[in-house]
Amino acid sequence: MALVAVLAAGALGAQGVSRETASRFAGHVLVSVDREYPNKLDHTMAGPQDVRGPKDLHPAFYGCFDWHSSVHGHWMLARVLRTHPALPEAAGIRRVFDAHFAPAAVKAEVDYFRSPGHRGFERTYGWAWLLKLQAELRTWDSPEGRRWADQLQPLADAVAAELRAFLPKLTYPNRTGVHPNTAFTLSLALDYAKAAQDGPLQALLTERARAYYGRDRQGPLAWEPGGEDFISPCLEEAALMGKVLPPAEFRPWLEGFLPGLLKGAVPRPAHVSDRTDPRIVHLDGLNLSRARCLREIAAGLPPRDARRKALLVSAQAHEEAALPHVLNGNYEGDHWLATFAVRMMEAPR
Repeated sequence: MALVAVLAAGALGAQGVSRETASRFAGHVLVSVDREYPNKLDHTMAGPQDVRGPKDLHPAFYGCFDWHSSVHGHWMLARVLRTHPALPEAAGIRRVFDAHFAPAAVKAEVDYFRSPGHRGFERTYGWAWLLKLQAELRTWDSPEGRRWADQLQPLADAVAAELRAFLPKLTYPNRTGVHPNTAFTLSLALDYAKAAQDGPLQALLTERARAYYGRDRQGPLAWEPGGEDFISPCLEEAALMGKVLPPAEFRPWLEGFLPGLLKGAVPRPAHVSDRTDPRIVHLDGLNLSRARCLREIAAGLPPRDARRKALLVSAQAHEEAALPHVLNGNYEGDHWLATFAVRMMEAPR
């Protein structure tokens, strides 16, 4: 069932996602993170011994159709439980976390990452979401949050080590509108570096962002979107640079990179022609991520800057185009869109 009724009642609360919407999303995602099939494995097999099922391979993150969706489904659950601890689904979330973040389950995930045949597994989208999940747990000031963070830390350490080794070798950023987008990865990894107080990692991420994007001009926003995008390459880059650059440096950079955007040439929501198609439904995610980016970019401008209005109007249009379809009864989108909705609804307003 769509979210029309929730929207009518107000999907946003005083501090982001309303309790009613959080409960609706959590109930659905709880089922998904424990749903092993259908499943799209990213798994290299060196021999018959590697023919194994998702839950055997990934005892922590086997649900939600694929590994990265399972990881960010756990992030979404952590986020809504942290902000709404009295949710009706709270006991179910705690049960899932106790099982999926158990030391044996996490060790199996670490061993998979470190095995020779799985080099590059989930690079870099899944890495980014694992670090974002750990950032949420690391900043959760509660006994259970600290316990889960301690249990998941070995996997976060393994992923962070892979990212540290990979980024210096990545000569050119990936500017795609899907999973490998480098700006998206750097943004989520920065959240982890700050939460973990990992100064060297934060310095590397900041240096890479400046090196990849600092001299960019005239970003081709008019070329977007691609037919199966769920990330806007230009807007994601701009939102990242708003995190990396001080305000006095960000504003002239933005004027050089997206001059049309600041003159009112804002994007219109993408049309989603078939929500049963697993690639076309990506465009619902694009509308959600665009709305978030537009709000984050607007937040980097002075409060009285007249250019903010067009950005926020466009953000609202994208939000209204996507929110009614976050849970529409088709698993193609239902297994992941709630995460993008929660991030969008918590963006500055």
